Amino acid sequence: MQEPEPRKVSLFVVSDGGGATAEAVAEAVAVQFPGVHFQIERYPGVRTREQVLTVVREAERHRGIIVHTIVMTEIRRLLLRECRQRVLDHVDLIGPLLGQVSQKVEMRPLLRPGVSRGLSDDYFQRIEAIQFTVQHDDGQGLETIDQADIVLTGVSRASKTPLSVFLSMRGWKVANVPIVLGVDPPRELYEVDQRKVVGLTISREELVQIRKHRIEALGTGGGEYADPDKISEELAYCRRLFRRGYPWPIVDITGKSIEESAKEVISWIESQRVTAGFVEEPALDS
Repeated sequence: MQEPEPRKVSLFVVSDGGGATAEAVAEAVAVQFPGVHFQIERYPGVRTREQVLTVVREAERHRGIIVHTIVMTEIRRLLLRECRQRVLDHVDLIGPLLGQVSQKVEMRPLLRPGVSRGLSDDYFQRIEAIQFTVQHDDGQGLETIDQADIVLTGVSRASKTPLSVFLSMRGWKVANVPIVLGVDPPRELYEVDQRKVVGLTISREELVQIRKHRIEALGTGGGEYADPDKISEELAYCRRLFRRGYPWPIVDITGKSIEESAKEVISWIESQRVTAGFVEEPALDS
């Protein structure tokens, strides 16, 4: 049976500044939809009517979604009006928040494009962490995995990607590497500082359900992907590999929220750093 073509989504990232915030959000969203091909078009420095019309025409042609952080009032109004008239999907990441904060503090915002460039180093650390994490998702970027603050590993659908993105939004550079039954993990996983590696596990029952839902969503046969016996083999193989490492600490994500799992991961990483005699934290918060 012929494989169905992957779904495609065009995201148009628009800003009257540099566009780093909207781009980071778009990339963080994209990694939540494996199997979907995202085309991210970037339009920084949009400050004129002609530039707005260019963007909306392109988005209309591709039936894309416009994601924007326009602070200039007239330009934002123009963009919103054009999107509504053309029935274009659009997300305003900054306008509603500007209004809410303005009412709360009873002050008018500066409405200066690019003012985020004057933010603290923490802001840029977060953006850098998000970009690093996106580039090191699902075994990518192994040649620079040593630059990660945290390396997550585990079987398919063990929340490696969602957890990685959540941690990156808090300033941690995260790489994640999948474990595949019967396949040796990449050598880089054992060459990286082993104090950075955390194994993720999950109960067989919960993983079976997650994979069944995944198969249904994709509309495919699935094969042994959700077979309970095969999953038991995968989890046992995974545990053996975890013990072969440092051994790596294990976080069981069964029935836990992303926040709970993230706290456990950070706790392990920080305890490893304390044991090693480090005093500086790589992350912004836990």
